[in-house]
Amino acid sequence: MAWTVLLVLFTMPTFAGTLDRAGMERQFPAPLVVGERDEAVPVWPILKQEAGAYEIFAYAFESIDLAPIPGFGGTPPNLLVALTPDGSFRDVKVLSHHEPVFLEGLGSEPLFAFVEQYVGLSARRTIRVGRPSARANGASPLAVVDGISMATASTRVINESILAASLAVARQKLGFGAAGKAGLKVEAKQDLYEPRSVAELIERGLVKRVVVTNGEADAAFKGTAVEGQGEGSLEAPLSDLVIAYLNVPTIGRNLLGEERFAALMRELGPGDHAILVVSTGPLNPLGEDFILGSIPDRLTVIQDGLAVNARDMAIERRGGGVEGLPAGPWTILKMVQQAGFDPSAPWTLTQKITRERGQILVERVSREFAAGYALPANLFDREVPEAAATWFDSWKARGWELGLITASFFLLVPVLVRQRGLVADQTRFTAFRLAFLAFTLLFIGWYAQAQLSIVTLVGLVRVAVTNGDLSFLLYDPPSLLLWAFVLATLVVWGRGTFCGWLCPFGALQELAARPAKALRLRQVTVPPSLDRGLRFVKYGVLAAILGAAALASPLADSFSEIEPFKTAITLYFVRTPAFVAYAVGLILLNLFVYKAFCRYLCPLGAALALGGRLRLLDWIPRRAECGSPCQLCKVRCRYGAIAPSGEVDYAECFQCMDCVTIIHDPTQCVPQVVARKRGRTLAPQPMAAE
Repeated sequence: MAWTVLLVLFTMPTFAGTLDRAGMERQFPAPLVVGERDEAVPVWPILKQEAGAYEIFAYAFESIDLAPIPGFGGTPPNLLVALTPDGSFRDVKVLSHHEPVFLEGLGSEPLFAFVEQYVGLSARRTIRVGRPSARANGASPLAVVDGISMATASTRVINESILAASLAVARQKLGFGAAGKAGLKVEAKQDLYEPRSVAELIERGLVKRVVVTNGEADAAFKGTAVEGQGEGSLEAPLSDLVIAYLNVPTIGRNLLGEERFAALMRELGPGDHAILVVSTGPLNPLGEDFILGSIPDRLTVIQDGLAVNARDMAIERRGGGVEGLPAGPWTILKMVQQAGFDPSAPWTLTQKITRERGQILVERVSREFAAGYALPANLFDREVPEAAATWFDSWKARGWELGLITASFFLLVPVLVRQRGLVADQTRFTAFRLAFLAFTLLFIGWYAQAQLSIVTLVGLVRVAVTNGDLSFLLYDPPSLLLWAFVLATLVVWGRGTFCGWLCPFGALQELAARPAKALRLRQVTVPPSLDRGLRFVKYGVLAAILGAAALASPLADSFSEIEPFKTAITLYFVRTPAFVAYAVGLILLNLFVYKAFCRYLCPLGAALALGGRLRLLDWIPRRAECGSPCQLCKVRCRYGAIAPSGEVDYAECFQCMDCVTIIHDPTQCVPQVVARKRGRTLAPQPMAAE
């Protein structure tokens, strides 16, 4: 066992990018040039020559390096993403994936077409997977890409991988977007205003004054090549800044006056922000060569540890400084809504002070001085964007499906619990069972795509030997809901609740067998010794699949194809002829050997049979006469789950309830028929599990 664990640990995959420089150059051939890979973040700058100089054409990276989100195969998809300097998607390509629905199913072409939709969209916007009719207009912070109807959960994982990786690069390279803030809208309440002087605003903390003295600057440069270059007394200010967030009326109107404040608000777009920085000290924070409308290289707005893109608004500066403040260099910095800036949360203005030495070989040393700024949250209205790029969107979009499936659980459980109720009436119970199986096939299977599969267990094994991230389960809400119910009922009734009631392929087989019964197709009787041997095959199949998954072998995906679920349920039989023939062949075999696949081959059934050994009760009632002399239930059981002794093999029981109906029916149960003739009454009793 120890050697097996060591083998798994040494063979488990590490999620890392696959492209080296040569690989990147193949993806971005000449005239483009691949620059040096960043040491801090795994990003390759892609350069293009313009007017004799090289400019950034895009930042290229692999999603698996930055957002290794496991897909439904248990391993993360890997996508090559190229972001332009303004945050738009230049290119998105699939490098590798293990999504079961695209492996020998739909094929990879639909997935390639899906990711092509991102080209031209902006990482500054929230992107959601939805329907074509749900597309947002160009001004909306929300963008929608068309999903794939039979791969909804997989496309959401792909979308999350692209966005999470892109935002990580954007924060490091493009200066915008804390994760989760794309589309965030925070606006100052315009109806809150109090007339205040500049001194009162500073006293109340609505306006911030920050002073850096010569002594503080000298201390910061101590031990460097430019130490001791300060001039004047140590207590004298070198930099004296006044900082103000102007959107709040109590601040902006008092500093700018009514007309200039109103003009500023008109010039700002919805959700944009303006910050005033005025210098009253000897050091000009903008620099003598500052160009209006550019991004100041000496002033940086930082929030949550990330730099926010703040650009000078190029407002007319004639007439000196801003009204109500001392004269001096000033700027109004603008941050657009998509930058993710939240003025209701604390932020920092960083001023860079540079000193230099030498005239020919100039040596420059810079130090940054930060000033914190925070305003009361009650001055703002916050509009939080929909969490469309996360798993939560999957649950919100499929709420009514989850509600209907949950309602079916509430309908099924009382029927199974109250054995003397509907179950005891064979005619009514048969009608109920057929209706429920039709619901399982048509809604749970073909519509909601909630066919449980061994693929989920493969994904769990792969995750267990890698990063332990189970988030991929959250992208398929109906299946996760079904798993929760199946696991809960497993400890009560065993595997039968799923295999007999909630498996769409199982329902398809049972419904297909009804006409065969009416046509009197002769059933093939499997000899008892052969039947017992064949039942162990499914456990061998289960071991092979999970073993291959633990060893990170691609054979796990191939072995999983023994399940016909993908063909018959997920893809509606729209697949290559070999897979369709296999699925149809199993259904035809079922007409002669009832549910042969479920009994002998199904790896998921094997896993549930093993888990079902934890059940609390042997819940099927038995009598002393069961097995000796009465054999009626054994003969009627189409699954062969009742031994000649009358004992029920719960690992093979599919909870069809036929034997329960018989034992409660005084006209069918042989001991009851005999007892009634003798004027006695028999009461069956469930037996406690040993």
